[in-house]
Amino acid sequence: MRLHQPLSLLPILLATACVTINIYFPAAAAEKAADRIIEEVWGSEPDTVPPAEKEQSRLGPGWLDWLVSPAHAAEADLNVSSPAINRLTASMRARHAKLEPFYSSGAVGLTGNGQVALRDPAAVGVRQRNAVKKLVADENADRNTLYREIARVNGQPKWEAEIRTTFARRWIDNAPSGWWYQAGGRWQQKR
Repeated sequence: MRLHQPLSLLPILLATACVTINIYFPAAAAEKAADRIIEEVWGSEPDTVPPAEKEQSRLGPGWLDWLVSPAHAAEADLNVSSPAINRLTASMRARHAKLEPFYSSGAVGLTGNGQVALRDPAAVGVRQRNAVKKLVADENADRNTLYREIARVNGQPKWEAEIRTTFARRWIDNAPSGWWYQAGGRWQQKR
């Protein structure tokens, strides 16, 4: 009879072990990191509460809080500091001053994959068009390298796609009213 009591606790112990050893993509931390970088690059005040945190605070404590102690469930901190990341953000910040008038005019827009695109070439004078194309190409190269570097610095190269997706959403969410962005492959103007 005593042999069955320890066995009945085995499923609970296994469930607890699985919850505490999973490595997951820290979505809320990624949103905060994206907002910090966007603020540094654009020099604006982004929405300081990421959507995932708004959702969490609305829902209240999770049902697993009683099973996993808060120390184990603490939010991961996504590292976005390295010499390469600092160089990239500085380069993007310097370039933003040149790109901003083209965002505002609608010539350049934010894509759904975390890049920028020349949305309306006719909005750029013929003499400036090649310079704007180069600015866009340089910005996209830096953004691609940024997403890859953040994943690398955190020791999780498989997170690159999720980091890109998070940044794509946060670039658009933090964009000023009047800028153009892609949603579902279609261009829309932010209101």
